Amino acid sequence: MSAAFLGVAGLGVSRASAGNPYYSGPQSDHFDGQRFFNPDGMEPGSFLDLVRWQLGGGKMPWPERFESPFAQTVPEHRIEGTSLRITMVGHATLLIQTAGLNILTDPVWSQRASPVRFAGPQRVNAPGIAFDDLPPIDLVLLSHNHYDHLDLDTLERLHVHHAPLIVTPLGNDAIVRARVGDARIAVRDWGESIEVGGARIHVEPCHHWSARGTRDRRMALWAAFVMETDGGLIYHVGDTGFHDGINYQAAAQKHGGFRLAILPFGAYEPRWFMKGQHQNPSEAVEGMVLSRSAHVAGHHWGTFRLTNEGIEEPVQALHAALDAKDLARERFRPMRPGEVWDVPDAGA
Repeated sequence: MSAAFLGVAGLGVSRASAGNPYYSGPQSDHFDGQRFFNPDGMEPGSFLDLVRWQLGGGKMPWPERFESPFAQTVPEHRIEGTSLRITMVGHATLLIQTAGLNILTDPVWSQRASPVRFAGPQRVNAPGIAFDDLPPIDLVLLSHNHYDHLDLDTLERLHVHHAPLIVTPLGNDAIVRARVGDARIAVRDWGESIEVGGARIHVEPCHHWSARGTRDRRMALWAAFVMETDGGLIYHVGDTGFHDGINYQAAAQKHGGFRLAILPFGAYEPRWFMKGQHQNPSEAVEGMVLSRSAHVAGHHWGTFRLTNEGIEEPVQALHAALDAKDLARERFRPMRPGEVWDVPDAGA
């Protein structure tokens, strides 16, 4: 299939350059011609910083298993109209059902978030939906290329069984196509959008970085997404540092607030190393306020051990942050695998 046809069809193609294996394009306020960056943002830590963190101690113990109180669920085939249902699979993988669309975020069904199957962060609970119980998947939102978000084994299985459209920021298509050559992929830059099944998907900035190995640092873009649907506006952030709330305020100003935000609030210690890439629970609550989100589905905790905090600390810190702002706890739900949430209307 030619690049010209893909462009006409709204399916973008990233072209690699000699210095960047994933993408080549004009310079912008977040691309220097070889690497992407966060405007006025923090650089990710160096290799020496990584060594200092790993040797510095302070890691709280995690249990070998952290079973969800919710059983694996079998979702309905479709949720029509303005109803909005969220089902947690685990970590940053959620099923969004509204207006007849079935959308997966950063799908990972593998046992490890790792480039290899014998080492790396391992699941401590089962996916909240068995893969074979998924309803027809129309759309995958792929936020960036870290292994706990871009899982090629899962994307290949999804392509074989569902052939969804994958919407992702610049450069990530090259990674997916290396495994799934005929995948349907729409590639977009920050500020661009695509219409899918009566919904409009906007690709928006977040403060993060990317890498699959030691030589491709920041060579593929990272992003958040806004879904404009009959069920309301939904804001999904896969990973982000708080970045003084700049991106949250910009999203609210552009889109006018959200019925639901899907926000990370785990994997944040130690702060000296994680601050630029992972917000903590207090910052996530501030993000809810700044983005004018009526409700939040909290993710990125309790499935893969990535950082120093204990497995239940994010929820304890989240509740403390909500209480400190006199915000109802039910507005920001820390989702567990298998949990199903019929999200109230924005005015509820």
